[in-house]
Amino acid sequence: MLRFILLAIALSHLALPANADTRVPQSRAEISLGFAPLVRQVTPAVVNIYAKRVVAERVSPFRNDPFFGNLFRDFGETRPRVQNSLGSGVILSAEGLVVSNYHVVGQATDIRVVLSDRREFGAQVVLADESADLAILQLQGAGALPFLPLRNSDTVEVGELALAIGNPFGVGQTVSSGIISGLARSGVMPGSNGRGYFIQTDAAINPGNSGGALIDVNGALIGVNTSILTRSGGSNGIGFAIPANLVAEFMRQAKAGQSRFMRPWAGLQGQAVDADIAASMGADVPEGVLIVDLHPQSPFAMAGFAVGDIVTAVDGQPVNTPPEMMFRMSVAGLGQGADITRLRDGALRTITVTMATAPETPARDSRRLGDASALPGLVVETINPGVIAEFGLPLHASGALVAQPGPLGARLGVQPGDIVVQANGQAVANSASLAQVLAQRGAVIDLQILRGQQRLSLRARL
Repeated sequence: MLRFILLAIALSHLALPANADTRVPQSRAEISLGFAPLVRQVTPAVVNIYAKRVVAERVSPFRNDPFFGNLFRDFGETRPRVQNSLGSGVILSAEGLVVSNYHVVGQATDIRVVLSDRREFGAQVVLADESADLAILQLQGAGALPFLPLRNSDTVEVGELALAIGNPFGVGQTVSSGIISGLARSGVMPGSNGRGYFIQTDAAINPGNSGGALIDVNGALIGVNTSILTRSGGSNGIGFAIPANLVAEFMRQAKAGQSRFMRPWAGLQGQAVDADIAASMGADVPEGVLIVDLHPQSPFAMAGFAVGDIVTAVDGQPVNTPPEMMFRMSVAGLGQGADITRLRDGALRTITVTMATAPETPARDSRRLGDASALPGLVVETINPGVIAEFGLPLHASGALVAQPGPLGARLGVQPGDIVVQANGQAVANSASLAQVLAQRGAVIDLQILRGQQRLSLRARL
């Protein structure tokens, strides 16, 4: 009986516009249809994606040994190997723009897209971002294709019916039904980089569903299926989809010709307000994001925000975690003014902050050191807000960032992403000062570097 009730709700949505009143099925024939009309409508816009990439595989004589395999996993030479991946995608424009997951198509050397009518197209990635796990593809030679409209994902509510469509385990296009189980999920998956922000559904999602469509009962895309939370490797009814509003911003930037996703820079460090923080600040309810640090060039600092302020909403949408705040800023769009609600001394105030990328001040001044240098081939950049944002450096990092270590640098132990703060006893303020120090070749080279949370000393005789 419950199943028939759910189908009745779904059919009432199919028969009427989204803003109309719902109705019960008018006949047994309507009840027996189930989701069939909706599935026929949307499945032509959901595609299967086959991607190939070349990876370096280390060949070790111990690779199958249960004990020595772990001890010597970095032992042996590397050989190129072709790795195949299978996933799904959603057509979002008649010209053949397709959205999928980065982990499906990222770094791929060959991408084939197969439509539900078995037509095949080659595709190339036009915009991708690994941290957001989204990619936009352009089908080659395609036109007049069926596509799905995007729904404003802020209007999605817990309890709504939803369908997940994709190609799980490579068995072919498959549809599963469920409801929206939760909103604003962040930091819920192992290995999460902290930027994730998801819609949760109990519609079955399995390997191969990645990049597929999560749709509502009107056939609009509300999210892109991306992952599951599981201990067994199979679907346990806890799946996650990237909200359609972020997909819309990816589409906007792809159509504008961007090849790399540009997200606004907050220039701050924040933490979720818990019960203890709320009590210490005299707040009745633990909500919002507490600003614990600000970069001098942060757009929030320039708009009058200060350490100790609490951000409670972005464009009227509540934010309770840093990933949620970053998501709201990203969907606001670059160049736009976002209305940020600030709580200070018990008073709320809304301040408009311009959404912009991290400034390139001072200039990066990228330098490749020549043969006369102590470390020829070393490529370094002056650290500025743009570098901090791109490489995820500490907010107040300074010095010279290693982009490429060069042959001697790699032998010394220098790695990409290292921050050189001192060379041969002299402080390093930027790439120019490091180049000047290393131009004075001596018998010994001594580098003080920061690598993550560690401070290392690299010393060698030349």
